[in-house]
Amino acid sequence: MTTPTRLALFDLDHTLLPLDSDYQWADFLARTGRAGDPAEAQARNEELMERYNAGQLTAEQSAEFMLGLLARASTPELARWHEQFMAEVIRPAIRDNAIELVQEHMARGDLCAIVTATNDFVTAPIARAFGIPHLIATVAEQRFGRYTGKIQGVPSFQAGKIVRVDDWLATMGLKRNDFQETYFYSDSPNDLPLLEVVSHPIATNPSPVLREIAHDRGWKVLDLFQEMHDAKS
Repeated sequence: MTTPTRLALFDLDHTLLPLDSDYQWADFLARTGRAGDPAEAQARNEELMERYNAGQLTAEQSAEFMLGLLARASTPELARWHEQFMAEVIRPAIRDNAIELVQEHMARGDLCAIVTATNDFVTAPIARAFGIPHLIATVAEQRFGRYTGKIQGVPSFQAGKIVRVDDWLATMGLKRNDFQETYFYSDSPNDLPLLEVVSHPIATNPSPVLREIAHDRGWKVLDLFQEMHDAKS
């Protein structure tokens, strides 16, 4: 098999999707009475979102709530809930131009992966919906067929994304510098570590902070969802 000459990496939330799948999953569970007290769960979800936007949230702090939600139910129950979540929230939000962006890279034979801080349970079906064969996400730990509410290994967040990408490439006997061109699409300054080590950093639907950084550094800016982009990064 011919080794691809280009590597294309995509953040997910507010990059390929015009929403935050982690936030929306927690909101979906709260609205449907599957996250304990609905008002309390929604308030906690909002608090975490505000701290994330302010750059004051760690992966562990997010996991305490987000992965704790997975620990409340059995795997079959979670799977049924996620099917409803995909139908009601995610699939209606997928835009043709985001699909086209992915397909453009796939058609060129680029090695493509979603690289997201959101956990693998929430994002694996979304990656499949985009037709992207590889997913690098924060791994939700499982024991005896149930989620524990904890992170397994290095979270795919900030500099951890570089670690996870390099580990994934190593499983195929590859390194980042094996590629002639490397792309990373992201909306968030949280992703600056990975943006700074690729040959083509592309600020996609960027937050105001990342937009300014991209302008100062001469990075390409891509607005897929300009009409619907909000302050979330």
